[in-house]
Amino acid sequence: FAVQHEMSGEIAKALGMQPSAAESERMARPPTENLEAYDFYLRAEQTARTGRRDGLREALTLYDKAEQLDPAFAEAFAADASTTVYIWRESFNDIMQSAPARKRAYEKASRALQLDPDLSSPYAILGIMQVVDRRYEEAIASVERAVALGPGDAETQIALGYVQLFAGSHAEAAEAVETALRLDPNLSPVNRQIAGLVFLIQGSNDRAIEALERTRDDAPSVGDFTITLGAAYARAGRLQDARAAVAEGLGAMSTPGFDSLSAYRLNGAQYRNPQDLALIVDALQQAGLPEWPFGFTGDEHNRLKGKEIASLVLGHTLQGQLEPGLQPAFLQIGSDGKAAFRSTTRLVTETVRVDGDLLCELSENMFGRPDCGPVYKRHDDGGGGYSFVNSSKVFHFTVVQ
Repeated sequence: FAVQHEMSGEIAKALGMQPSAAESERMARPPTENLEAYDFYLRAEQTARTGRRDGLREALTLYDKAEQLDPAFAEAFAADASTTVYIWRESFNDIMQSAPARKRAYEKASRALQLDPDLSSPYAILGIMQVVDRRYEEAIASVERAVALGPGDAETQIALGYVQLFAGSHAEAAEAVETALRLDPNLSPVNRQIAGLVFLIQGSNDRAIEALERTRDDAPSVGDFTITLGAAYARAGRLQDARAAVAEGLGAMSTPGFDSLSAYRLNGAQYRNPQDLALIVDALQQAGLPEWPFGFTGDEHNRLKGKEIASLVLGHTLQGQLEPGLQPAFLQIGSDGKAAFRSTTRLVTETVRVDGDLLCELSENMFGRPDCGPVYKRHDDGGGGYSFVNSSKVFHFTVVQ
């Protein structure tokens, strides 16, 4: 334990950073005296840092084991919260739905802070959650408090960069990720992707490509990282490389082909400056990322108007199949818009409404933001019916009740 923390302290000193009193005290003592708990913690950290869905799921189990073996292991609770907030902010609902993920992140971070009031990471985690909620000033205050407690912690600096990126403070975001890279040249792919995004928004395309190529190389099975690299290639005018990266990334997704421009728009709604999100979306569009999941396109001549959608779905049960694989699914909608969506892998309670000529789903997923899309009348060999598409699904259905 001592060697690892001594190295962290020496790196911070070499960069002209004076560790806080709390950091110095933490470096001088082992995080736990239970070696088995520490082993589970290390295994969790290693598997979580890749960003792979199966690795993130496994990491949560390993953190639980470490915490059970040593209920006073503050760093394990803090790392658990950090992994959980990543799952939450990336909307990995196949690992954990948004509401329980948010609750777990708060609870684990709170427990870590209770055990060690001078830990920086709980405040960094709070800042990330606040900026996703678009509470920018509160988020900045939280991460600045985290940095004051742990100026030599690379993950805390990355959190500062993340918050400043979405708050629209590009220079401050770049300074933070540069500091993180100096503190830890071997940042995890999860954190290096943030550095790449900061450089991309700042206009440092070469730096963005360098960071994101390293991210892809360190985690080649994570499609999200390779798709982000595609945006950087597009911004640099390397369109052939951009299209190849996006195609590769879509193929590597946990559900191949699932990502889309609509998902980036919805998941990136926390950008304070709309032009920052537009820059990424435009680059991904050039790189060939489709508008809807699985490359779905509808015939605009068969697109329903708002009044037609409302008459079709409100107060009715929709039965059909989901892409990919045409798994069975049902969407039951009351006349008041209260609804439940069920498939072999999902059960979501939500509210459904019509906004203009779009059908919108509103649930605890996607941070409570409405996920809207068009409805099309189908004319095919299967007997017709309708198709509804948004950032989270392609649903082919008929009205059965």
